[in-house]
Parts: sequence; C-alpha cells; structure tokens
Amino acid sequence: MTQAEKARAFHALHKKGEPLVLYNIWDAGSAKAVAEAGAKAIATGSWSVAAAQGYADGQALPLDTLLAIAARITASVDLPVSIDFEGGYAKRPEFLAPNIAGLIAAGAVGLNFEDQVVGGDGLHSIEDQAHRIAAIRAVADETGIPLFINARTDVFLKSDPADHASHMKEATDRCDVYAEAGASGFFIPGLTDPDLIARICDHTDLPVNAYMKAGAPAIPEMANLGVARISHGPGPYREAMQALTASAGAVYGS
Repeated sequence: MTQAEKARAFHALHKKGEPLVLYNIWDAGSAKAVAEAGAKAIATGSWSVAAAQGYADGQALPLDTLLAIAARITASVDLPVSIDFEGGYAKRPEFLAPNIAGLIAAGAVGLNFEDQVVGGDGLHSIEDQAHRIAAIRAVADETGIPLFINARTDVFLKSDPADHASHMKEATDRCDVYAEAGASGFFIPGLTDPDLIARICDHTDLPVNAYMKAGAPAIPEMANLGVARISHGPGPYREAMQALTASAGAVYGS
C-alpha cells in the first residue's frame, strides 16, 4: 500500500465498539515482532521509545533521533504506523509545522498529540491547542496524506482519579474544539471509570482511545463502552525489559 492508502486503512480500523488494539512498540525490531503476532497496525509509546535510547520521556529524545527511529519502523513493517509525538517538539503552530512534515516524510500515517505543556506546567489553553491541531491538519492536507491526529487530553492524567467526574466538562469541551480543528480521534489516558469512559464515547463522533493500566476495564468491557482504540503505553516495554533482566540473571547467576 502507498502511505496514503495506509492512512485511510488506519482510519478505517477505528470502529466504535470494535476497538483497534495497539500493543505499543519502541523500535523496528519490536514493531516486526508485534506485526508477526497479528497486529493490524503499529503504534509507538513515547516513554518506551525514549527509554530504549537511554532518555527520559518528555521530548528529551532528540527530534532527529525520533524521526530516524520512525523511518526505520515504517520501513520494517507493511502496516500503518502511528508515532507518539508528544507535544510535537514545538509550542507555536508555525514551528510545529516542519516537525509534522518530517514525521510524514518518515512514513507515519498517524500521531498522538497531547495538550499538556511538555516541559512546563498545566495544559495548553483549548484555543491554543486548537490552533496547534489545525496546523498539523494543514500540513497533512498539503502532503495529501490523511494523517490520523489522535488528540490526547491530559485532563485526567493531571488530576486525582477521585476528581475525574468534575473534569468531564473540560474534557468534552476540549474534545469538541479539537474535532472542529481537525482531530481524527480523542485520547483519554488516565481515565479508568467505566461510566465516565462511556459518557465520553457517547458524547462524540470521534473514535475514543482508552488506555490500559491498572484498574482499567478489560478489552471486552472497553468495547461495550464504545471505545474505538485501546493503547498499552509503556507496559510492553517494561514487560520485555523485565523478561530480559530475568534471562540475563539466569546466565549470570544473579
């Protein structure tokens, strides 16, 4: 498939109630392993990609290194690839645009794009984040690639789970504005309450991406709630490194 065809196929995999399950990877080797296991698409997790290169999360991994890793992943698997692009390595839309062009040139057909201020405090305002999403969509339109913009809100990650219900209006407001700006999906990491997840899914026509973590509903329940995409974040990397450490320990007798 061409890159544009992969992008369209990736969009089509997002079905409310029939979620696309993404077992997040960190390099070309892990991408090939997950593809061989039967994945329909490949997605990175920023924490895992950074950790695999010895960096902390939060855009500490140099942009050029990330783009090179993305290019190796897309060249190694014949599946749609989405890259966790954090905050896009820029705050202002005009500086964000060339970074998105580089990501598309690397072969990606989707990205996660978060609304927290990477390296700062709090979240971008709804208006500012909308301008940032619109800039991404404009670059994608110029290239002819229907890029899947998975608009992530950190409203729930930045708040106590006991208070999540009180943040629902802000979350749905952000969802609506992001959709208007050109988002393709809405990512709600940190939210595990089934009733609140269902409310988000019922509120929007955008495919909703939920996150597997301790306390989150199982995949079948996520599907029943209306989720269209499920991510595993850094879990696969942590499990792989634990297995590697255990195997090495057996060799070294530790």
